[in-house]
Amino acid sequence: MVSTIAVRDFRNLRGVSVLAPGVNILHGDNAQGKTNFLEAVYLCATGRSHRASADREMIRFGQSEAHVQAVVKNGGSSDCIDVHLKKDAKKGVALNHVPIRKLGDLFGLLIVVMFSPEDLGLVKSGPACRRQFMDIELCQLSKTYYFNLQQYYQALRQRNNLLKTLASSPKQKPELTDTLSVWDEQLAAYGGRIIAKRGGFAERLNQIAGGVHAGLSGQKEKLEITYKPSVTQEDFREKLRKSAEKDMYLGFTSVGVHKDDLQFSVNGSDVRAYGSQGQQRTASLSAKLSEIEIIREHKKESPVLLLDDVLSELDKSRQRLLCGKIEDIQTVITCTGLEDVLRNLPGEVRMMKMADGVAEG
Repeated sequence: MVSTIAVRDFRNLRGVSVLAPGVNILHGDNAQGKTNFLEAVYLCATGRSHRASADREMIRFGQSEAHVQAVVKNGGSSDCIDVHLKKDAKKGVALNHVPIRKLGDLFGLLIVVMFSPEDLGLVKSGPACRRQFMDIELCQLSKTYYFNLQQYYQALRQRNNLLKTLASSPKQKPELTDTLSVWDEQLAAYGGRIIAKRGGFAERLNQIAGGVHAGLSGQKEKLEITYKPSVTQEDFREKLRKSAEKDMYLGFTSVGVHKDDLQFSVNGSDVRAYGSQGQQRTASLSAKLSEIEIIREHKKESPVLLLDDVLSELDKSRQRLLCGKIEDIQTVITCTGLEDVLRNLPGEVRMMKMADGVAEG
């Protein structure tokens, strides 16, 4: 659980906030900093934002750097995570005031599950969104997975740079094509490990989400989630070799785990292509709720749940289902109106009002 969050010049936030072990409700008008608060927690867990593509976007306008600090308690121990964002340099991350060299060392210390209105479009969105869904979950569960993913994308960038050179300078082709096979080996090695992990994750996700979806639909619908890899572990090298000529023409790598996807089917039909908006949202919610159970299985503990105004996007039955999942989980909920939230929440809650970047209560 997170006991305190301290911020300076992170978007519009300021000050120190104390969180309760159970449910924390952050309410207030729009544009006061509620989503920014959840982003600060997410940043301390993953080293990245769930919505910003560059660190400088999170720094208060007119400032050159920002700081976020989270004190995390796990059993009898306590750890301090510091994230230092810089406008014109790489971010710095420290654990218990000692800088860490690799961002992967941060994963697993504070595990979070984020729900936002955009997450309800997981099924409807493009493949990149579903790959990110898998990768964020697996990185939090396994530092090895994070390492393999980083190495894969590093090799992919190198291969793509080489392909662009070959596309623009055909005369260099004989000298550079041998180098292409070096990156092929790297992609196949790290990619094979990623495929294995994603396949296992998708299999367990399918088992759990199927039960959740059946409950949501009154046992009328059967949800199936299937991993759709671009290549297999066995044929990765061969497909890279066969696509080499095409890749040289295109200037980028056309096959690999960066092209993977998840397929969601309801009663045998692809819900992205043929499902109603309600079916798509229910399938997305089922997948996101399943994250909680998968984390509990692997880590023997519950994640911190971050709900960004998501209850207002759900009907009453889905609100009740989601609130029923948070009885023993530290949760931070943002909302503008309190009535729907308080009606469904179990037990006592801590109320905090967000105004002008300060959470009080």
